[in-house]
Amino acid sequence: MPRPPHVCQCGNTVAHDQRCACQIKATRDRNQRHDRNRPNARQRGYTREWERESKLFLAYNPVCATPRCGAIADLVDHIIPHKGDKDLFWDRSNWQPLCTHCHNSVKQRQERSGECI
Repeated sequence: MPRPPHVCQCGNTVAHDQRCACQIKATRDRNQRHDRNRPNARQRGYTREWERESKLFLAYNPVCATPRCGAIADLVDHIIPHKGDKDLFWDRSNWQPLCTHCHNSVKQRQERSGECI
């Protein structure tokens, strides 16, 4: 049985699995404010050297590290977020291969909740 719609804070009635236009706009605005203050990828350490080393790491670790995934890994993730710490950034024991789906969903959810894989 489908779940009933809900009423947004702005007063609009929204289907259960949908978001109101005002919620979408608020999220977009919040993300834009965050991005204005965030250094770009090169400033965060993702240089040509990183690209070379991460490709080499993926050549030796081609499968996603997320349990029960088994997909081909296409990026290297820092298990513990480095947050600008160059030693932690380059510590290979802190690297893990992930597929894009797991990195953008499972890993991000874990980081927000404060746990690690």
